[in-house]
Amino acid sequence: MANGLGSAPGSLAGTRENLALGPSDGDELSSRGSDSESGGGERRIDKFGFIVGERPSQEALLEEVPLEVLRQRESKWLDMLNNWDKWMAKKHKKIRLRCQKGIPPSLRGRAWQYLCGGKVKLEQNAGKFDELDTAQGDPKWLDVIERDLHRQFPFHEMFVSRGGHGQQDLFRVLKAYTLYRPEEGYCQAQAPIAAVLLMHMPAEQEFWCLVQICEKYLPGYYSEKLEAIQLDGEILFSLLRRVSPVAYKHLSRQKIDPILYMTEWFMCAFSRTLPWSSVLRVWDMFLCEGVKIVFRVGLVLLKHTLGSSEKLKSCQGQYETMERLRALEPKILRETFLVQEIIELPVTERHIEREHLIQLKKWKDSHGELQCKSPPRLHGAKAINDSEPHSRKALEPSPSIILPPGAALPPRPGKGKQKEKRPDKGKGSLANGPIPEENGAPTLLEPEASPHHQSKESLSSRESEDTYL
Repeated sequence: MANGLGSAPGSLAGTRENLALGPSDGDELSSRGSDSESGGGERRIDKFGFIVGERPSQEALLEEVPLEVLRQRESKWLDMLNNWDKWMAKKHKKIRLRCQKGIPPSLRGRAWQYLCGGKVKLEQNAGKFDELDTAQGDPKWLDVIERDLHRQFPFHEMFVSRGGHGQQDLFRVLKAYTLYRPEEGYCQAQAPIAAVLLMHMPAEQEFWCLVQICEKYLPGYYSEKLEAIQLDGEILFSLLRRVSPVAYKHLSRQKIDPILYMTEWFMCAFSRTLPWSSVLRVWDMFLCEGVKIVFRVGLVLLKHTLGSSEKLKSCQGQYETMERLRALEPKILRETFLVQEIIELPVTERHIEREHLIQLKKWKDSHGELQCKSPPRLHGAKAINDSEPHSRKALEPSPSIILPPGAALPPRPGKGKQKEKRPDKGKGSLANGPIPEENGAPTLLEPEASPHHQSKESLSSRESEDTYL
């Protein structure tokens, strides 16, 4: 089956079933595709839920946030989540800055749902997941999904047991997606994405986040022929020319197709490549700012692996270069270093979209029209939020304190109609269009006004159901 990938050894065979999802070398916390189960004896579990075995633990490499700072961040995030629509409309840059600093672990699952629009999607489709969950799936996809379950993070306590609750929920979600989008079916690279989400939220919430990632963040990535990922490989390679000319020239001389090294990176959003603390920080930014974060991570890895003559001394041929890209240096994967490099890299949505048009024209000249007609890519939480119909239900938490029937709250002082009618003067309106306001600025950390402070109420009973503490 033709796929336009050339005849390089190890290239994809044209269908998603042949996607090679090999384990990442040197990363204890990545999936390793093992059939074995950890049984018997006491098991030590790290802070992320991974079983610590004979390999050295990476806990010593973690950048711990002081408890006082963490509590302050939790308070700020609770304020944002309890007033999400207002913050997204008026203070999106502050949300972006806080995602770059890292979402507090206790609120990460809930925050991801709000960022990607999965929370709104669930409310718009109440009962849909239950309907898909109880329906019979296509045996063709069910067999493939079943074979893949044990490969997803087998050293995580959620997925270590065959037939355990983690694997059962993963099967339910992936089966539901094949019924939700039967024209796409199942792609192996969706399983790690779904597994990461399941570590942070229940199956129903996770399903709608998976839908948003597949349809808004990475549209076309999991469709037949993998045309979208091939296009993005060419975009990545073209951007590399500006970011690291040395790495670009080396890969050009070696005639190494981007699809050979970036497929798993992009399709799995680096969940099988980076240490786990780095995966979570990358996902915080990815779900806030969109696919540009995935491009930036790829460019940072290529730049610091192949970006100097000293580093290229041990990469004389294709094989040596590919081995170097499979066994990335731990230093460049560390959370603090990697996140700072990602933030500082001046690659914006406009750069990606401009290059997309160039590569799309080249594709049409050499391959003809794309066979997969994907919806347009939306660049992050702001674009997704703005694309929702204005009549949608506001994201408001249920009250923490429920009053008995007949009881009424006293009127709040200073809350009058006159204040509501006062026009906003001197404030600019939000820019139109699908690309967020940060596109034009290569620097991501703009100075901000201090956020407005609402009452710092605790998680309500209903909201806490989708928050894994």
